[in-house]
Amino acid sequence: MQKGIIIRSTGSWYQVRVEDGTEWKCRIIGKFRLQGMKLTNPVAVGDEVEFEIEDEVEGTGMIKTILPRRNYVVRQSPRKKHFLHLLASNVDQAVVIVTIIDPKLKQGFIDRFLLMTEPYNIPTTIVFNKADLYSEDDHAIFEYLKSIYVKIGYTVLLVSAIEKTGTEELKNILKDKITLVGGQSGVGKSTLVNAIQPKLKLRTEELSDFSGKGQHTTTFAEMFQLTFGGAIIDSPGIKTLSFNHLAPMDVAHNFREIFETSKECKFNDCTHRNEPKCAVKEAVSDDEISELRFFNYLQLIEEMEDQNYWERNKG
Repeated sequence: MQKGIIIRSTGSWYQVRVEDGTEWKCRIIGKFRLQGMKLTNPVAVGDEVEFEIEDEVEGTGMIKTILPRRNYVVRQSPRKKHFLHLLASNVDQAVVIVTIIDPKLKQGFIDRFLLMTEPYNIPTTIVFNKADLYSEDDHAIFEYLKSIYVKIGYTVLLVSAIEKTGTEELKNILKDKITLVGGQSGVGKSTLVNAIQPKLKLRTEELSDFSGKGQHTTTFAEMFQLTFGGAIIDSPGIKTLSFNHLAPMDVAHNFREIFETSKECKFNDCTHRNEPKCAVKEAVSDDEISELRFFNYLQLIEEMEDQNYWERNKG
């Protein structure tokens, strides 16, 4: 029996790196579940596993055990709504890459990404890329959004992969950590990572002239070692993020400022919508909680409640 870490996932095969640096191509046997929930991919990049060698010449093996995870990042499967998809396991931190323009920012995506990392207290940095393209108005939008997220404890960077501004600061954040790097298609994630670590040569993504949306270039998650220390887990470009496995109170508990303020609400199970004496709604009215974040919170819980029983529970 050998022990190693998953560094690449292609759906049916997993690349496992062992301590001496050699890599094995492994399959899994049987079904693995995550706290009783169904998974499209039972093993994630970052997982530590035990496997049995099947063919030394071919370098293949069979995964027998997934060792306990200290954390994981999970989302609703975009194709099978009643399944979950594991993005990564055992990470030290995450970086979400967005841009104000090219493609135009969907601000709600930031809060959805944070909803994946916050339940496990995974520190997350928000990186605004393509600063070289920003107009004066775009810079004003960035400063506004930065003020929202810095106030509640997140690190926010403004960078340009083309001009290499802010890249040293990002490099220092990545150093000696295992970092999940994610973002919507077209935000320049691969270009930015290549600017920091040229030898990785991640595939870059181009925007479709017709739709203005990013083309998917990364089709599977992969871990890359950084020469200056640490590793990144590059995840496929994300179009949408949904959360059929969460309840409204899970969302409320993982919007930091809402959770903190909710201790002052009259009712312990306050959802901050129609309940009387809601401290959260008062804080929004007083500009102590961002109205934008609160709107995204309301959208998320409404979306979850709209997913019918069959979508959430049917096998």
